[in-house]
Parts: sequence; C-alpha cells; structure tokens
Amino acid sequence: MTTLFVRHAVSDYKAWRKVYDAFAPVQKASGVKAESVYQAADDPNDVTVTHDFANAADARAFIENPKLKEAMASAGVVGAPTMWITNKA
Repeated sequence: MTTLFVRHAVSDYKAWRKVYDAFAPVQKASGVKAESVYQAADDPNDVTVTHDFANAADARAFIENPKLKEAMASAGVVGAPTMWITNKA
C-alpha cells in the first residue's frame, strides 16, 4: 500500500472542502483507494490529506494530473503544497 500525504494552507476550509468533495470522482478514476482529511488542532485552515494507492506510480500520476492543480487553485490553496509518497513498512 502506498500513501500520498498532502499538506497545505487554505484560505477557507469550508470552501476548500466543497471543492475537495466534488473532486471525489477524479480521485476514484485516478486509483485512490481511500482518503482522509485532517485539520491542525490550532488552525483549521492548515489541512493534511492522505490518499491510498495500490502503488507509487499511481500516486505520482495523481500528483501530476493537471485537474488536481486546477482543483487546488479553485479551492483556495495558499502557496505550494507539501507532498510526499510513502510505502507501508
């Protein structure tokens, strides 16, 4: 199992969440097996998202999908996100 972690600041969590939820069909078509959303305890606009994939290649392809960048921009992501891919040990 491969997990992609994405951490970013958003301008408004509720507005971001609407776009994130609407993006679910693209996630599924891109091989996302499961996902989770977390907010920092002291800042609800500091968001970390996890996406599980079958392999790292699928995770990399998802990161490079232009639709993902468009969704992030329209959702109010502030600055560049931090992304990293992990494999379960």
